Amino acid sequence: MEAEQKEWGEGTIALHTGYSPVPLDMTRFRSFVPPIIQSSVYPFESVAHGARVLQHLEPGYYYGRMNNPTVDVLQERLAALEGGERALATASGMHGVFALTNHLAKVGDEVVTSHMIYGEAYKLLFQLAPERLGITPRFVENPADLEDWERQITPRTRFVWAETPSNPTMFVTDIAGLSEITRAHNVPLIVDNTLATPCLFRPLELGADIVLLSLTKFVAGNGAVVGGAVIGSEELIEDILARTLGYIGATMSPFDAWVTLMSIETLPMRMARHSRNAERVVAYLAQHPKVTRVNYPGLPDHPQHELAKRQMPDGCGGMMSFVVEGGTDGATTVMESFQMIPIAVTFGTSRTIATHPASHTHWPMTPEEREAAGIYDGLIRLSVGLEEPEDIIADLEQALDKL
Repeated sequence: MEAEQKEWGEGTIALHTGYSPVPLDMTRFRSFVPPIIQSSVYPFESVAHGARVLQHLEPGYYYGRMNNPTVDVLQERLAALEGGERALATASGMHGVFALTNHLAKVGDEVVTSHMIYGEAYKLLFQLAPERLGITPRFVENPADLEDWERQITPRTRFVWAETPSNPTMFVTDIAGLSEITRAHNVPLIVDNTLATPCLFRPLELGADIVLLSLTKFVAGNGAVVGGAVIGSEELIEDILARTLGYIGATMSPFDAWVTLMSIETLPMRMARHSRNAERVVAYLAQHPKVTRVNYPGLPDHPQHELAKRQMPDGCGGMMSFVVEGGTDGATTVMESFQMIPIAVTFGTSRTIATHPASHTHWPMTPEEREAAGIYDGLIRLSVGLEEPEDIIADLEQALDKL
């Protein structure tokens, strides 16, 4: 009999959950790796069989917009890694944001969040949701103050949204403390865990109700996949499938799910390496005379350093940001002088990547909002990759010398 997943370590879960090439499991595919089931439709054994499957009286596959065997393996593996009952793979991380917003809130409802979230999620919640969905966002000015979160919760609040660590300033939210508040008000807490991944942080264990992941980033880690995932209770995921996702239709493709599955096998090792490399790069930048600020929770002077040590004892991941002299001109000079580090809008790949948040990812914010969030014109977001740390530092050094 297959060992229960709670007895496995994360490295074993990343390799075996959902499908494992052992005799008791091989009846599903009879293959060493999960195959790509590239089919949009699945035939029934009989009319009665089709009726039972379509009416959800028994499990089964019937239409690619609703379910797929390859995607199912990915979903089972993600749920096990995050410690959730069930996962739902989506076409992108932002589609996961939209699906949750559309599913949990309606016209006249409210949601609570802060500026310490992904730039496009901020735009959806603060611009598109009010204009097109009739949903009102309530703004937490000081996300470090749990009382500020509680003050924004009203009888119309349908969920509270937090990202930790946040992109790009690496703010760390107290999830255990916040979850006590949301539970007291019977409001679900959604946590974007994209930067840490379940290898470094598991929000559900601290009381969060729902986890969102952009699989495009560290989980896939290859820059070749666009995908997202929502992890939560069996009831929530089934409800989203039945009442929302099937009608929106933006599901993850079998091929992208398969590529992500192959990458997840090395996720624990990659996240450990990302963290070690980032620590080396941060130590270098923190002492550089042309760098005025470094954002990384592993630094002792980070405002939430002690909280980060409690929530992420195994490392703070591969994302960081730093501020250089000269504002936008200074950041541009440095970034356009890189010889190995590419400029791109994504993060979380095996290669180190640089982004200018003020003009690339958080431009929908006003200058005042960016300033309040610590997204200064001279801020450079650095997604530290898996290269040799000495090579990353060398490229940073020669670029900073141009200032």
